[in-house]
Amino acid sequence: MVHRDFHPGNILFKDTFTSFYRYNTECNIRISDMGLCSLCEEVGKTDESKLCGVMPYMAPEVLRSNPYTQAADIYSFGMIMYVIATGKQPFSDRAHDLYLALDICEDGIRPKIKEQEAPRCYIDLMEKCLDANPDNRPNAIEIQESFKLFKEQQQYEIEGQFKEADKYREIEAFIKRNQHPQAIYISRVLNLDFSISQPIYEPQNSIDVKHI
Repeated sequence: MVHRDFHPGNILFKDTFTSFYRYNTECNIRISDMGLCSLCEEVGKTDESKLCGVMPYMAPEVLRSNPYTQAADIYSFGMIMYVIATGKQPFSDRAHDLYLALDICEDGIRPKIKEQEAPRCYIDLMEKCLDANPDNRPNAIEIQESFKLFKEQQQYEIEGQFKEADKYREIEAFIKRNQHPQAIYISRVLNLDFSISQPIYEPQNSIDVKHI
């Protein structure tokens, strides 16, 4: 199954998410808005001529008009991991326009995350999900196994790291941040001025330092 429009607005919680280190508590999470969803075997058969979604959560290959795949959903999940860790939307300080799409596709930019905001193991998994090459991203089973490993190691140093990240996130929540008026976090048809389906450069990961 491929969701094709995976972002925080389509995730429903019965209980309020409060902290990293209690993620093993069942909170009845549901994924909603399955209108664009399709079976894996139908990928490529649906109309890909119109780009629809929330730009920061769309994989680079999708922005270049390639078909949605499960790997594209994994990229979206990586962005959701960023939101969970930071409490911030990705790229909220700039317009969600063609220039952002080009930066994502050609320059490989990704939202910056501070070391204090999440344990290293969490950041590493997030970055794998956000890899420019779909083949390098983990699949859903590998992600599940990674989270199981986090849970098993909670008795040791990782639990402390999650707790420290929670404290930092609570402090950061009091800092007021201005959102760009053209930063849009609802699904929409993206009318780009010209095609970026054939970029000059192959997609790449940013070589910029991502951690502060």
